[in-house]
Amino acid sequence: MRRYLRIVVLCLACGFCSLLYAFSQLAVSLEEGAGGGGGKPQAAAASWLAGGGRGGAGGVGSVGPAAHPGPSDRCKDFSLCYWNPYWMLPSDVCGMNCFWEAAFRYSLNVQPIQRMHLAVVACGERLEETVTMLKSAIIFSIRPLQFHIFAEDQLHDSFKGILILKEVDSLLYVDTDILFLRPVDDIWSLLKKFNSTQIAAMAPEHEEPRIGWYNRFARHPYYGKTGVNSGVMLMNMTRMRRKYFKNDMTTVRLRWGDILMPLLKKYKLNITWGDQDLLNIIFFHNPESLFVFPCQWNYRPDHCIYGSNCQEAEEEGIFILHGNRGVYHDDKQPAFRAIYEALRNCSFKDDNIRSLLKPLELELQKTVHTYCGKIYKIFIKQLTKSIQDRYDRPPKER
Repeated sequence: MRRYLRIVVLCLACGFCSLLYAFSQLAVSLEEGAGGGGGKPQAAAASWLAGGGRGGAGGVGSVGPAAHPGPSDRCKDFSLCYWNPYWMLPSDVCGMNCFWEAAFRYSLNVQPIQRMHLAVVACGERLEETVTMLKSAIIFSIRPLQFHIFAEDQLHDSFKGILILKEVDSLLYVDTDILFLRPVDDIWSLLKKFNSTQIAAMAPEHEEPRIGWYNRFARHPYYGKTGVNSGVMLMNMTRMRRKYFKNDMTTVRLRWGDILMPLLKKYKLNITWGDQDLLNIIFFHNPESLFVFPCQWNYRPDHCIYGSNCQEAEEEGIFILHGNRGVYHDDKQPAFRAIYEALRNCSFKDDNIRSLLKPLELELQKTVHTYCGKIYKIFIKQLTKSIQDRYDRPPKER
């Protein structure tokens, strides 16, 4: 009987040792596998587990792993725990706790999928445009989207609406007359290109100074040579809330919430384009805070009505279409209207989305009598790729 009891105890001990070894190998292999995609996601996971603070937007200015023991007295230095197998840790680091941390970290898959935040201000007559814009964002995007829709008309109320989002780290604001021709994920990834001083990203108002509005008519300061357009604005809200802005009203730097209304009062007789003019004034005094992205991320009639002047769109196609001047609803720029009508009438059914390309191209061919229509292929170049990529993705990611 004792012999059998010893055999059982020995088997249990061997089984427990095998289980420990399997867990440790799993943790090490998963850490090595995760390392192939770059260090930032791992650092973010470590920071989350250790109770570290929030980082910047989408990988911008992210904080490293916290190095302080929690209330449960886990590890002396979590970064050592994170990057090393538990048997290779220094003697003053709690190796067994680190082993269990690694096991729980991967088994529970604690790294959440980050949502992308999209904001728009929609007035009553803009309802149809807003719905079409949201549809274009949903069709092609991969990661989850969260929409923030504001219906206020007043300029300051719109800005206050954005500032209410105190828990939102990053935000993409767009006008209602925007159409996404590629996933929102792609413009969202530009957050990673921000340097340490940049808080927002916009496209130039014009590429050609000879037809620029700001450099010819503006009666207030504006960014760069031709100003910037606020129809597509990517923001690191965390940095925006913390920053103190230089201004021409006082020698004291002011925060975002404190600078807008005084600027509006000072320049109210000189402002033509509302919030866009205020943003140009702010970034004129704080140019280091703005990241400028190419014109294909905010392609407007001005880029083609007098001849093509957006070289990036000619090479890669249009990424985001901006139908300002009401061109979705009149016959002045039929190429823009053709894209809008195609997306407005399509449904989320796979076959309908795939089948919109051929009829759309035929409609665009009817617009070659206009300057924009002559280069109609740039309107569908990226759209064709986005639709193909959508069907190449696994069904659960569509």
